[in-house]
Amino acid sequence: MTEYPTSQEGPQPVASGGGTDEAGHGKAPIAATEAVRTHAPGTGAEPGGSAAAASDARAARSAAGAGGGAGLPRPRRNAAASGEVPAEPGQGAARPRPGAGALDASTGTAGHGGPAEAPRPRGGSDDMTDDGSGPVAGTITSGDGGAGRHGGGAGAVPGGEATAARREGDRLRFVGAATRRIARGIDLDEIVLGLCRATVPTFSDAILVYLRDPLPVGDERPVGPVVLRLRRTDRLRPIDDLTDISSTIGAGMDLAGAAGATGELDFSQLPLVGPQGDLPAAELCEIRPGGALAEVLRGVRPVFGSSAAARAALPELLGVDHPLPRGNRAVLAPLRGRRRVIGAAVFLRSPERPAFEQNDLLVAAQLATHTALGIDKAVLYGREAYIADELQRTMLPDSLPQPTGVRLASRYLPAAETARVGGDWYDAIPLPGSRVALVVGDVMGHSMTSAAIMGQLRTTAQTLAQLDLPPAEVLHHLDEQAQRLGSDRMATCLYAVYDPVAHRITIANAGHPPPVLLHLGGRAEVLRVPPGAPIGVGGVDFEAVELDAPAGGTLLLYTDGLVESRLRDVWTGIEQLRERLATTAQLTGLDHPPPLEALCDDVLDMLGPGDRDDDIALLAARFDGIAPSDVAYWFLDPEETAPGRARRFARRALTRWGLEELEDSLELLVSEVVTNAVRYAERPVTLRLLRTDVLRCEVGDDSPQLPRQRRARDTDEGGRGLFLVNRMARRWGATRLSSGKVVWFELSLPGTPDRR
Repeated sequence: MTEYPTSQEGPQPVASGGGTDEAGHGKAPIAATEAVRTHAPGTGAEPGGSAAAASDARAARSAAGAGGGAGLPRPRRNAAASGEVPAEPGQGAARPRPGAGALDASTGTAGHGGPAEAPRPRGGSDDMTDDGSGPVAGTITSGDGGAGRHGGGAGAVPGGEATAARREGDRLRFVGAATRRIARGIDLDEIVLGLCRATVPTFSDAILVYLRDPLPVGDERPVGPVVLRLRRTDRLRPIDDLTDISSTIGAGMDLAGAAGATGELDFSQLPLVGPQGDLPAAELCEIRPGGALAEVLRGVRPVFGSSAAARAALPELLGVDHPLPRGNRAVLAPLRGRRRVIGAAVFLRSPERPAFEQNDLLVAAQLATHTALGIDKAVLYGREAYIADELQRTMLPDSLPQPTGVRLASRYLPAAETARVGGDWYDAIPLPGSRVALVVGDVMGHSMTSAAIMGQLRTTAQTLAQLDLPPAEVLHHLDEQAQRLGSDRMATCLYAVYDPVAHRITIANAGHPPPVLLHLGGRAEVLRVPPGAPIGVGGVDFEAVELDAPAGGTLLLYTDGLVESRLRDVWTGIEQLRERLATTAQLTGLDHPPPLEALCDDVLDMLGPGDRDDDIALLAARFDGIAPSDVAYWFLDPEETAPGRARRFARRALTRWGLEELEDSLELLVSEVVTNAVRYAERPVTLRLLRTDVLRCEVGDDSPQLPRQRRARDTDEGGRGLFLVNRMARRWGATRLSSGKVVWFELSLPGTPDRR
């Protein structure tokens, strides 16, 4: 008969150098595909007991006159240490443990209701705590169950019935504790590990868990053949008692010769997955339609390994080289999720242990059902987390641009690692004229809906920025877009445009915390920006303010998660941020600004343990600017002589900058672009040259039509200007403005690599 401890959380064998599990019990570490649990010989800590211990227990029960099959003794606690097990309900004395039968026989008291026994020790309760980690019950015995000790009195319960009831109660408690342990897992590996730890060695000596590869998610119907992959194995195997059977087999001895006297293989001595592939369990198994394994999995119910269906299915699952136990020492349990079979589990017992019973199939079915449903939930949760993470990742910029005259750095921290989606975003958008738009916003909420709305608002902001609209106009259009998305779509946003030539920045705010400017001398200033109403309110005008952006200054844009929490209000957090920036600048020196990346990390370090209530988006901009001596600017009337004048102006600027090597290339490209602008312009054409790490030329006119490169025919007199620009320039582009367009191109400076 099979015996079940009431909890799988009982003392486990401790491996040499092993750690403890989450319940604090000693366990050996488990590898990715197989776990080997060991114990020191002679310690008596093995839950399943060694062969010698099992033999001693059987001898003791025989001497005590106990009838029936003997199960594997469970780990003993205080009651076992005193040589007693808990008394049956209604009895006044504790029962001697099975190993005490010889002593009773010598005193003539075995089975005759001898002298009163010692009271039950404290701490030997059969009760179990709700989490399955409470004390385990005493050892289950079989046979008369101690009825003879009471002489069959009128109030006595028949021993067989009491033992059966006790065993059934242990079985139910084991299933409850095992399912609780499986349910504790939140991801796939935790759930499979919970199944292995809950069943080995309590229910079986070894377990193999196969799962479909890939695992189906939700309602999706996988295509192609169904493949099972060995996800995990676990076993109880005393290393010190291993024999040289594997080497014997390798020397030519067959499996039958390696079997015991009963012809059954000892699974406690043979490795399931050997390092050299000896007696391997197949890692991959393709289920053949109509095959024996497919039929067993289709039946869903667990089957004994000795059944005809299992005898044909197990070699297909484990591989033809894997030994199969005889008798009911293996159980094949399909793992069925909500809609389909997603794997299989194989439970194995060694010959030293009683074979599986019919009721064990019910236990295996319960474990398989809970495991499969948990795996289903874990796969769905993993897919949701993946989608949310990818959604958030694609909504935020992969990398920030590095426009001329400004350096950028950013950080994003979700409110929680388990929910990485939110409505916070930041962006940096290059604009015509070497300007750059800096955007930071925060949509209300932390859900997938908030992330989706954030993505739509960010896309809208990018489109509006390309139209070169003023910051206040951009916020006005964002407000209209938020109202179209829904009446409750609220967001805050701050939109700023930095001009490195004019060293000015224009800022418009929609209910967002004000930015902080760190000056070169170490002074941190909270900029006075009109607060405005949040986006989505509707009917509110937004106001922009233009401020100085000194070279060497650092502008910090952030969301309220950085400065507001349950422990502090937003203005207290802003003041702490200002002080933190000033302190950092003092540490790095007043004659140069602090490193931008290190500054962002230092700002985030100001967060305390209780300050992470919201997502945090951070965007830092270091103003380098462009010196006036590196800028040349002209107005050209839309006349036929404009291209010639443009060539003279460009040649004069190159001479002043010492870039005569670029005269031929620049004159040719400037002539082509200005000629195209004069053809359609009605107002003066602008020509600007900027010298930074590259030479940039910008030509603007009042025509909104953007030029398009095309291949000119042999008979065409024109249409080759942009073709030349595309071949000779490092980069080029055209941007539509509210008052026209700008066509620009860049040339690499002499001595610098031409990175096209």
